[in-house]
Amino acid sequence: MIQQHVNLKPFNTFGMEIFAAGFARFSNISDLKTILKANNYPSLLVLGGGSNLLLTKDFDGLVIKNELLGFKVLEETENSVIVESGAGENWHEFVLKCIENDYAGVENLSLIPGSVGASPMQNIGAYGVEIKDVFHHLTALNIANGEIQTFDKTACQFGYRESVFKNIYKGQFIILTVAFKLSKSPKINTSYGAIETELRAQNITEPTLRELSKAVIAIRQSKLPDPKLIGNAGSFFKNPVVDESVILKIQEHFPTVPNYSAGEGKRKLAAGWLIEQAGWKGKTFDTYGVHKLQALVLVNYGGSTGQQVFDLSSQIIASIEEKFGVTLEREVNIL
Repeated sequence: MIQQHVNLKPFNTFGMEIFAAGFARFSNISDLKTILKANNYPSLLVLGGGSNLLLTKDFDGLVIKNELLGFKVLEETENSVIVESGAGENWHEFVLKCIENDYAGVENLSLIPGSVGASPMQNIGAYGVEIKDVFHHLTALNIANGEIQTFDKTACQFGYRESVFKNIYKGQFIILTVAFKLSKSPKINTSYGAIETELRAQNITEPTLRELSKAVIAIRQSKLPDPKLIGNAGSFFKNPVVDESVILKIQEHFPTVPNYSAGEGKRKLAAGWLIEQAGWKGKTFDTYGVHKLQALVLVNYGGSTGQQVFDLSSQIIASIEEKFGVTLEREVNIL
């Protein structure tokens, strides 16, 4: 059941050729418990879609790939439905299933790479919607004692691209299922400017869920490289949240700096804009670099190492700190 010395290149969207000492897959809880019981490696890594990960060195532990599938309705009323998905389901495929059933709430999150299980870990978000807006609960296996626990929205402590599974419970749980409360009376969210522009270009004034999803897909495909063609992990950096005083200082030299409200006394900056202003957009270094259409995305054109990409991200962070006095934070997990 556990394979030895496995190349993880097919299992990470950056396409890094990194080897794991041990590798196993599980598609049911019984197999997962068997794998954990047999595990005698010094460390453990759970993989979903491998889309939010930068591998910089060989892993001397056990990698287990979550392939738990499933899609079912737990509860249903006249206006809403609670849908549960296996954590190993592809996120975009899950979104499409919801749209097919006219369940609204996740259509703005179309085409985000990765698995359903990773969505609450990251509190993924795009185009005006975050997972916390539709999240109901999840079940997860406690690695230490093998017990299955349920976490509601409060217990997950969602923040901007954050949850308890990225900090205080990091490496302690394996997410099994995730449930979402979706609407059967769609309220289409076109608040994000790019969506409205795309819909106008298609002469759509009252979009359906499918039309909104297609608009989001078109926007993402026009700006973001396909991981199947160019190795990448999507947005590499978080949009920084800073004090209003920082914005005022930046505006002295950059009056049109894009920024958005992030709570009392706080503003959110566009990391991509900062990186572009610092001259990094489109820069290529041999077989890796910054994507030409989206400065938030670092890319592997083939043959680069995770360490090279990590070092590039460090250079960008230092550059933004020097130019704007703002510290960027990596969104991807580094191994």
